[in-house]
Amino acid sequence: MVIRKFCVFFILISCLASSQNKQLLYGFSEIPQSLLLNPGGKVTNMGYFGVPLLSQIHINAGTSGATIYNLFANDGLDFNLKLEKAIYNMQANDFFIINQQLEIFSGGFAFGNRFEKDKYLSFGLYQELDVIAYFPKDYAILAYEGNQTNINRVFNASHLNARAELISVLHVGVNKKVNKELTIGFRGKLYSSLLDINSTNNKGSFVTVDGTNNFYNHMFNLDLEVRTSGIASLNNDGATSESTIKDLRKRIFFWPNLGLGVDVGFTYQLTDQWMVDGSLQDIGFISHSKDVKNYKVSGNYVFEGVNPLFPETGAGQTAEDYWNAIEDEFNDLFKVDTTNTKYTTWRPVKLNASLNYAFGKKKYKDCDCLRGKSGYQNAIGLQLYGIKRPKQSQMALTTYYFRKVLNGLQTKVTYTIDSFSYYNVGLGLSANFGMVNFYIMADNIFEYKNIYDAQSVSLQLGFNVLFKKDEN
Repeated sequence: MVIRKFCVFFILISCLASSQNKQLLYGFSEIPQSLLLNPGGKVTNMGYFGVPLLSQIHINAGTSGATIYNLFANDGLDFNLKLEKAIYNMQANDFFIINQQLEIFSGGFAFGNRFEKDKYLSFGLYQELDVIAYFPKDYAILAYEGNQTNINRVFNASHLNARAELISVLHVGVNKKVNKELTIGFRGKLYSSLLDINSTNNKGSFVTVDGTNNFYNHMFNLDLEVRTSGIASLNNDGATSESTIKDLRKRIFFWPNLGLGVDVGFTYQLTDQWMVDGSLQDIGFISHSKDVKNYKVSGNYVFEGVNPLFPETGAGQTAEDYWNAIEDEFNDLFKVDTTNTKYTTWRPVKLNASLNYAFGKKKYKDCDCLRGKSGYQNAIGLQLYGIKRPKQSQMALTTYYFRKVLNGLQTKVTYTIDSFSYYNVGLGLSANFGMVNFYIMADNIFEYKNIYDAQSVSLQLGFNVLFKKDEN
């Protein structure tokens, strides 16, 4: 029963994958938060401030392997068969990611000489949760089957590969319109790590062979390490959920596990209708020196079990005594080195690049349809996205259609091919009600009829207060 629960846990984790790709928001210059994806993007307002805690709410979930529906669908099939199918169909490179962002405050304003305000300063603070874990296939098979049917099979210990972090990011960006064709931008970031746990460089193997003193010998060649910061102090005896949340709130501003990073980006108007842009995000690091606790197991080990394998009747050894003896043997065998050595983590660098074509020029004078004063109310384009991950980079390719429906109302439709799906259709909408801007965006909209069977779902929304558009 325990083994079944262990397998279900890993499968469910692998059914909550997603990515940090925000293809709907990227290039949507009518929404101020698009500058977070490209600090060199076009700016279409003179200033703004985000409604605190409501200016950007973003969360996504999904899977690169089996879905929750694959396991729990009421289709008459035996659950154990569905669990077994999921375990064997998924690969060690299948992964899950959970990403959530909450903007705490944000703002921006144009500045420059009195003739032309050709610069734009934006700033803010947001909180982000990012979790990635690869499916530990050999661990899952071992837990599901046991080792009795896998004599002499070598299990790969490196399949354990995961990291999770909770951070806050204080940022300031400058956007500069160099000339009519070129706009560039730079954003500096101060990271504060609230929590971090990572285990991404594991090596080694485990194999069971026929034994001499007992039925089997279990042979381990391990080099495993788990590094943590910000967790040990929360795990004391008097900790409660309320005190933990209170401590995490304090860390948003005053926690010493700090790091630095930069974003860079540009937009270049090739012709009146053709435009290219690109950005690199999160080129940076975080140094973990406070509340650090690391665990490492390294070396060759042989475990022969407890003799006899099971207690004989009348031997005076209960089942509890037997399992306690095994636990003591394992504790004596695997020496876990616990250290407080500080460490550094590198941010997951992200790439965005797109080629865009505007068309459908409006005939009246006051058009402000697309990316400033282009005078076009439609655009199509192709966007490339990439993010560096522990095992391999993840890539996505998006094509989109943008349209200004009415004055103050814009929509964007995307079609994305990525690690999760070949048919991800997304829809975004931005609407202005006087000075108030509201936007909402969702991926995989056709999968919402059965969200449990969706490979990935994403939702983001927010409220801003915008000042008049730049007339330059």
